[in-house]
Amino acid sequence: MRFCDCFEIPLLTFVDVPGFLPGTGQEYSGVIKHGAKLLFAYGEATVPKVTVITRKAYGGAYVVMSSKHLRGDINYAWPTSEIAVMGAKGATEILYRSELGDAEKIAARTKDYEDAFANPFVAAERGFIDEVIQPRSTRKRVCRAFAQLRTKRKQMPWKKHDNIPL
Repeated sequence: MRFCDCFEIPLLTFVDVPGFLPGTGQEYSGVIKHGAKLLFAYGEATVPKVTVITRKAYGGAYVVMSSKHLRGDINYAWPTSEIAVMGAKGATEILYRSELGDAEKIAARTKDYEDAFANPFVAAERGFIDEVIQPRSTRKRVCRAFAQLRTKRKQMPWKKHDNIPL
């Protein structure tokens, strides 16, 4: 990303991320350190950034992947994608912990959560997604988005150099 930004090459990001998985294994492998570098690279990039959410986009991992929250220019989502804080199953198990013994109730609650939150239409309503598109029109929409962003010029405030997380 930093290479592309350096040479004015636009960024296209396809998102299918189930979220950051908590645990010591992830911590020891440097997920936080590398995630911070990814976040920093997307945040400082001034080139056109187009994002397509193809499947899952959960939590902080979704935010890091060139979302509107991180100054992504144009964000699309496929109608079958899921955009939420976390997966429906995990969320309902936390929210309705007292009902864990009743499988039917949990299944109904999971379905309700998916309908209410884990879809791109809610995110589009709130302005996090520019448009929900059909997968077959992805190429055309991405080309159109980059053509629209061809004249994008973003000037960052002057500073001696960035302080990238190491």
